[in-house]
Formats: sequence, C-alpha cells, structure tokens
Amino acid sequence: MKIRILQSASQDLREGYHFYEKQNSGLGEYFKESLFSDIDSLRVYAGIHAVFFNKYHRMLSKRFPFAIYYRVSDNIAVVYAVLDCRRDPAWIRTKLTKA
Repeated sequence: MKIRILQSASQDLREGYHFYEKQNSGLGEYFKESLFSDIDSLRVYAGIHAVFFNKYHRMLSKRFPFAIYYRVSDNIAVVYAVLDCRRDPAWIRTKLTKA
C-alpha cells in the first residue's frame, strides 16, 4: 500500500512539531518521528481502523494524543489530517469537513 500525505495533514504535523518543540527542545523532533512512524504503519494496516464522520478511518498515535484521519482508495492510503484529540470534537468535525 502506498501513502499520500495531503498538504493539510503536513500543516497539522508542522503545527504539532512547533507546539511540542516550544514545550521542550527536541520533543518536537520526537513528535515528528513518532507520527511519521504511525503513518508509515498504514502500509500494512490501512483500512482496519474505525470509520468516523462517515468517511475517514481514524488511527490513534501510539505516543501522542493525536489521531490520523485517512481514506483508502486504489491501494493508496491518503492522509487528510493529523489532529490533536484534546481539541473540541466540534472543531475536529469542522476541520475534517474542510479537508
């Protein structure tokens, strides 16, 4: 399975990186490596995660309170968003309707 990360998800990753880097130097890099490892696991596990908002699979990150929202089409896992699970669910729903 191939993986495609959309610009919107890349922006989410950058924002998460900057947030954690401000907390502690080096933590942003650990965040980035952890999330990319989670995303890379979609090569094997894409499509097994529960569906949310009627169209996105949601995979929870193993080390950070983030969810990876993706869809599978033609043997490609397309990552639409990487969102902080601590956010208001209404904000998450709005963000995903714009993705």
